[in-house]
Amino acid sequence: MKSIKNIFSNNETCSAYLFNLPTIISALVFIFLPVIGTLITSLFRDVTYLPGKFLWFSNYERLFADPHFWQSVNFTLLFVIVSVVLELFFGLIFALVLNEAIPGRGFLRIAILVPWAIPVAISARVWQLIYHFDYGLLNFIFMKLGISNTHINWLGSSSGAFISIVISDVWKTTPFMTIILLAGLSTIPRVLYKQAEIDGTNFLQRFFRITFPLLKPVIVVALLFRTIDAIRIFDLIYVLTGGGPGGSTTSISLYAYNYFVSGDFGYGSAVSVIVFILAAMLALLYIRFGRFGEVIK
Repeated sequence: MKSIKNIFSNNETCSAYLFNLPTIISALVFIFLPVIGTLITSLFRDVTYLPGKFLWFSNYERLFADPHFWQSVNFTLLFVIVSVVLELFFGLIFALVLNEAIPGRGFLRIAILVPWAIPVAISARVWQLIYHFDYGLLNFIFMKLGISNTHINWLGSSSGAFISIVISDVWKTTPFMTIILLAGLSTIPRVLYKQAEIDGTNFLQRFFRITFPLLKPVIVVALLFRTIDAIRIFDLIYVLTGGGPGGSTTSISLYAYNYFVSGDFGYGSAVSVIVFILAAMLALLYIRFGRFGEVIK
């Protein structure tokens, strides 16, 4: 009790708690309570057409025994690895280019935001038309250039659908990565590059000795946000492939959604808890191995 009294006897501490009170309340109402509610629901048989029943961890046992669940996990993790790596690669290239004094740099910085500004459902529908078997733009280009003599069913095979989803996501989300990295590049003093040029270093030497070490904290943050977002991918896949063909492109979020739609809220909540745990584990890995604590200091 004394320690609590000491805390609130300090005017600055009281002011800090009061200023942060709306944030704390919002976090409790919109984050912690829904997470706790989902966790509790996952322990029940919560089906619309059956009476509720406390099952302990039966939903999780059923979940881990389901091969379709593991298929969705494998797809999601592979998608996260491939798409996030490509987005980092292209985002870094675009950021380095836009950080230089090139003609039309202001216009290009605005134009690159266009894909990211388009709603995911709309961009997914556009890409669906591009990949269309009969009148898709991609098949038209391939046949005109003589690359293929027949129409290609881009979304009709597991590998084709996966590549199509990755391309669509990279096109959509690379601008997000570019803007974050560009903001990080703008904080690096130009005098360091001028001094390095005087010392006779080339572009690669300046990149690995100046740019990358100073940009590493920003890269960690960008990867953290994009990885968590990619784990929860739903709308792009829902519109583009619906999880097909044969469930090969079903993400964990789409897998959970299918059970919520069917009325099995207990099982769907168990899947949602796994998604939350997976995202939290990857976030902790980034914080641990990316030395995020040093960034904060």
